[in-house]
Amino acid sequence: MDVLAGFVSRCASKFKLDFLWDNRYRKPLPTMPRLTRRRNRSRSRDSSFEYKRRRSDYYEDSRHRRSRSRSRSCDRRRRDHDHYHDYQDNSYRDRSYTPQRDRWDNQKHSRSRISRHYDESDNGSHYQSRDSSRHSRNRYQRRRRRRSYRHHRHTTFSSDTSKDESEAGPRVVDDEEGHLIYQPGDVLQARYEIVSTLGEGTFGKVVEVKDMQRNSERLALKIIKNIEKYREAAKLEINVLEKLRAKDPDGQFPCVNTIEWFDYHGHVCIAFEMLGLSVFDFLKDNHYIPYPIESVRHMAFQLCYAVNFLHENQLTHTDLKPENILFVNSDADVTFNPRKKRDEFVVKSTDIRLIDFGSATFDHEHHSTIVSTRHYRAPEVILELGWSQPCDVWSVGCIIFELYTGYTLFQTHDNKEHLAMMERILGSLPYRMVKKTKKTKYFYKGRLDWDSKSSSGRYVRESCRALERYLRDPENPDHRDLFDLINQMLEYDPTERLTLKQAMIHRVFDKYQVKPEGETSKDGDRERSHSLSR
Repeated sequence: MDVLAGFVSRCASKFKLDFLWDNRYRKPLPTMPRLTRRRNRSRSRDSSFEYKRRRSDYYEDSRHRRSRSRSRSCDRRRRDHDHYHDYQDNSYRDRSYTPQRDRWDNQKHSRSRISRHYDESDNGSHYQSRDSSRHSRNRYQRRRRRRSYRHHRHTTFSSDTSKDESEAGPRVVDDEEGHLIYQPGDVLQARYEIVSTLGEGTFGKVVEVKDMQRNSERLALKIIKNIEKYREAAKLEINVLEKLRAKDPDGQFPCVNTIEWFDYHGHVCIAFEMLGLSVFDFLKDNHYIPYPIESVRHMAFQLCYAVNFLHENQLTHTDLKPENILFVNSDADVTFNPRKKRDEFVVKSTDIRLIDFGSATFDHEHHSTIVSTRHYRAPEVILELGWSQPCDVWSVGCIIFELYTGYTLFQTHDNKEHLAMMERILGSLPYRMVKKTKKTKYFYKGRLDWDSKSSSGRYVRESCRALERYLRDPENPDHRDLFDLINQMLEYDPTERLTLKQAMIHRVFDKYQVKPEGETSKDGDRERSHSLSR
């Protein structure tokens, strides 16, 4: 062996044999160029992912092979969903999957796995080893939980439930828009049994319920979405309703009566008296046939009476429209029109209630720039000149016109077109308002910058005319008096606009005035009290 070793060393000194074991002298074999598809190349080939391959090799061990086997996507989604709720709240636990069941299954395939127990001191948030602290759990499980939490935090809308209730019945779940998922027959607060859905809006839903504590009396329950901004808006509405009820405990004013409110697993619920159709829905169901003049007069007086009550308490409704005026009872007499071959309805009772105080604003509160639904929006709001109670008066004037004619006075969705319709119906805007506004893009040299020859201009010219020309019976003094009231309510300048207190003593409402003997006003006329009965 010594002789052989000496021979090799002598050869190495005379000949370069490093190519036998040194890669620096190895030439690559000639091969065809290979097209690489970077688009489909896995990032796991990168050297930065070496630690993940080592960890993956560990978890591909036989002890973990079964727990990491691939399943259907819907099953994985369901498992992750249940796991997320176990991680978040013990009350959401699915009976078909529990941490203990998962531990038993895994112990069947891993004798060396460390036994775990549920850590009660951690509010059900983690599993903790008996032999080590929860901070020494493997990083893989922690990361998987974080991924599951991030995923479900944006896709799950489940209401908060108590542990006792989840064991007693099905858990409370919301849909993807935040609405409470319910079925007819469900009972809320062990008091309100859901009968049917009455309506739905951006705020939530209104359902008909039976109050089991009041001889199954039918009520309307407004269920707000389980979303923070709608909850806050509902609480503002509740604050307004409670203050109005304190001012009017006997319910003399035609505002909706509230029974109670409560929080149902994140959903603010408000119970109201059961009312009929809105004046708009009745009008729509009746083929937009206008109301009789007597019905219009009675509803207009009640509306002025209700909104004036708000104004006297330093409150502006800001969202007056026919949809927010409901009949107490919308039963109607039906007559057949042989000329048009259709049934027509005449409501039996025109008693109304004002609803939806979610946008009501007190005088001392912040006033947002834009308020009111478009068709009933006052010019000072459009021009951003600031607003107060007179903007409600403008809305009331538009509503009375709609009840009288059957269609909207300002049917538009554009600010400049809206102003053009106003000028077409009511005359030019006052120069002082034009000069004061910051919306200079609407005007040129103090006048509305409007092209009457455009398609929008033709629409305004053809669909709008002077206010007096909308009279159904120009010779009838009742009709003329009603339009005189509307004209004073649609005064451009809010400082010169008629107040609702003044509107209530307008001659069109003489029928609803009672003059007590011996009481006179400052101008010599008898002081009037008001009666809501027809």
